[in-house]
Amino acid sequence: MNGTETGNVLAHLTPELLAAVGGALVFLLALAAIVLVRRMSDRSGRAVRERLDALAMALPDAQPVDIVRRESMSEVPLLNRALERTRWARNVGELIRQGRAPGNPGMYILLSLLIGVCALYVSLVLSAGPLFLLLGLGAAFAPFAWLKRRKAKRMARFQEQLPDALDLVARAMKAGNTFSGGLRMVADEFEDPIGEEFRTTMDEINFGVAVEQAMLNLLARVDCDDLKFFVVSVNVQRETGGNLAEIIGGIAGLVRERFKLLGRVRVLSAEGRISAYILIALPFIVTGVLYLLNPEYMTTLFTTEVGKRLIQGALGSMLLGSLIIRRMIRIKV
Repeated sequence: MNGTETGNVLAHLTPELLAAVGGALVFLLALAAIVLVRRMSDRSGRAVRERLDALAMALPDAQPVDIVRRESMSEVPLLNRALERTRWARNVGELIRQGRAPGNPGMYILLSLLIGVCALYVSLVLSAGPLFLLLGLGAAFAPFAWLKRRKAKRMARFQEQLPDALDLVARAMKAGNTFSGGLRMVADEFEDPIGEEFRTTMDEINFGVAVEQAMLNLLARVDCDDLKFFVVSVNVQRETGGNLAEIIGGIAGLVRERFKLLGRVRVLSAEGRISAYILIALPFIVTGVLYLLNPEYMTTLFTTEVGKRLIQGALGSMLLGSLIIRRMIRIKV
C-alpha cells in the first residue's frame, strides 16, 4: 500500500474516530460534572460537620478532632464499586493518603482519562505525528506524577524530622517517661508530617490498639526506610527486653550518618545533573536564537515533512537521553 492509499484510508477513518473520541470526551465531562455536583450538594456530610463544629463550640477547651472516616474511591457509586475491586485504584488511594492530597482516587482517574482523551482528540484534529500523540497521552499521567511528587516531598520532610524526633523519645525515656509518653511529646512538639503521623499512632494506642500493631500501622502509612529500623527495634525490644532508650538514640545517630553520606553523594553527582539540564535546554535555546536571527531558515524545519520528522526524532532522542542520564546519576543510599 503506497502513501496515497494510506492517506485515503486515514481520511475515511478520521471522522469516525473523531466522533468516538468526542463522545468519550462528552461522557467524561458529564461524569466529572456529576462528581462536582455531588460533592457540592453533600448534605449529610455537611450536617455531620456542622454538628461536630457545634460540639466543639460547646467545649471551648477541647481540641477539634475529625472522627469521620472517608475511604470511598469515588463520589459516584457505580465508579466507587468498580474501583474498589482494582488494586491500582487502592495504590492511588495510598498515594493520596501518604501525600495528604485532596480528593479521592476516582477524581484523579477521571482527570487522567479526560487529559488523555483531550490529547487524542487534539492529535487527530491536527493530524500530528505519533510522537506528539505519545507525548499527549503521556500527559494523562500528570495527575499521578503530581501525587508521587507530593508524596516524595512529604516523605523527605518526614525523614528530615526523624532523627530529632527519635532523640526526643530517647531523652524522654531517660528522664523517666514511658515510651508512649515520648511518642506523645513528638506528636505535640513536631509539625506535620511526623507530628501528625505520631499523633495518629497515639490515638490508635489510646483507642486500644496494641503498641506493636500501632507501630506496624505507622510503618504502613509512611514510606520511609529509616523508620523500619525504629519500628522493628521497638517491637523486638518489647518481646526480648533491653535498653530501648539507648537503642533509639543509636538509631537516631545512624540516620544522621546516612544523611551525611547522602549529602556527599548528591555533591558528587551534581556535575551530572547540571550536564543533563544543559544538554536538555541547549537545543531549545539554539532553536530560539536561530529563529530570531533568521526566521525563514528555521521555518522550513516546521513546515516541511522532513523537518517535522527531524523534530520528532530529536524530541525522542532527548527523552531517551534524559532517562539514561537520570538513571546514571540516581544513586540510592
